[in-house]
Amino acid sequence: MASFTELGFALSPFSIHRYKVLAPYVYLSISIKPSSRISTRIKNHHNPCFIVTKLSKLRELRLLKSVELDQFVTSDDEEEMSEEFFVAIEELERMTREPSDILEEMNDRLSARELQLVLVYFSQEGRDSWCALEVFEWLKKENRVDKETMELMVSIMCSWVKKLIDEEREVGDVIDLLVDMDCVGLKPGFSMIEKVISLYLEVGKKEAVISFVKEVLRRGISYAEDNGEGQKGGPTGYLAWKMMVEGNYRGAVNMVIHLRESGLKPEVYSYLIAMTAVVKELNEFAKALRKLKGYARNGLIAELDAENVGLTENYQSDLLADGARLSSWAIQEGGASFNGVVHERLLAMYICAGRGLEAERKLWEMKLLGKEADGDLYDIVLAICALQKEAGAISRLLTRVDVMNSLCKKKTLSWLLRGYIKGGHFNDAAETLIKMLDLGLYPEYLDRVAVLQGLRKRIQQSGDVEAYLNLSKRLSDASLIGPSLVYLYIKKYKLWITKML
Repeated sequence: MASFTELGFALSPFSIHRYKVLAPYVYLSISIKPSSRISTRIKNHHNPCFIVTKLSKLRELRLLKSVELDQFVTSDDEEEMSEEFFVAIEELERMTREPSDILEEMNDRLSARELQLVLVYFSQEGRDSWCALEVFEWLKKENRVDKETMELMVSIMCSWVKKLIDEEREVGDVIDLLVDMDCVGLKPGFSMIEKVISLYLEVGKKEAVISFVKEVLRRGISYAEDNGEGQKGGPTGYLAWKMMVEGNYRGAVNMVIHLRESGLKPEVYSYLIAMTAVVKELNEFAKALRKLKGYARNGLIAELDAENVGLTENYQSDLLADGARLSSWAIQEGGASFNGVVHERLLAMYICAGRGLEAERKLWEMKLLGKEADGDLYDIVLAICALQKEAGAISRLLTRVDVMNSLCKKKTLSWLLRGYIKGGHFNDAAETLIKMLDLGLYPEYLDRVAVLQGLRKRIQQSGDVEAYLNLSKRLSDASLIGPSLVYLYIKKYKLWITKML
């Protein structure tokens, strides 16, 4: 069967209705695998003529004055285009009968290639684009839509959509076109709604794409919704995901909340995607704060004043509040089956925000739901609680240590130790080091050094040497440090006191 190997043609972007629509100029190029004996190219010009191998046939067909067809026969026995093709074009142009009646009458006399050319012809500038959809609908009914024809019609439709978007037409026109496409049975192997969203974003029309998604939800346009966890779901989720890919995490969250509060009903998975965006925004916000604090320590910028500190805390609190709202909607509309994934995202939010008590509570809630978190998450929350010196939470989280093997015990206590170091709680850090030694565990070298340095600085501030001496002795007994010479200068008496450990 003959097929196209190269096609370039002008297409109509109008929403198709059951009356004649003249299509404006669009240029589209598509490529189809060469599986036939013919290479065909159709282009659009202002004053073209229809040229085929036999010019006499085109002189008889005065209708085809806006199309140029170059046909290159690549096989000696290639059949030339039949007279019935030109008759079909002329009959369809007259619109005195239904296209399906005309095609039904000529069914046995038109080849698959000729039917494809009929689609191309009526998709051009100034032609009746509705007729192209009528032809495709008839082909679908007659089971004559092969892979190439489907690819051709999908390319035509995508070009029409792109033209509408480029011309900044109303989103209602774009949706009308999608509805017409669905009505004639055009089912591409991808989501046309997602394709339209991508086309809007490619040209930077961010407000228009939100309006498009709103209209899709308002009209209740059907779409294929993924059922797997973490999938994009539908139009709202897909747009939120695309915004996240661009790094616009806050925008994705605001968009989903705006649609929900506008009285629309986004798909449930869009709430989960928006919660993921909250986690990412909190993470990026925390990184930015750490950089600012680093610059301040190095004297590159001034310390954040009380007003700016308040603004950062409010921003973080607003993000957490948005995440809580999204979680409530997800469980409310998705049911108990969403409890596990919702609590996982809430836990991630609290961890990124450094909210130790909230994160600890979420760990126990997940355990009660039968969705116990990974052991690494327990360790991270333990470190956050140690940094904030939340004694009660630390005590509860350490109950797990009793049933752990030695390797896991060392890992968990190391997280606790680093949390104390990060928070500047060096007496507690020293006690943790000693506890590890009592259990036969050997703390990492850098951890030991950090605690000793922190205690030494405290001696200079408070004069308390007891914690430093006790830790040094225990480390020496465990052969983790060499002999130490401890010295103290008492200014009042001008006296140096030294002791060998």
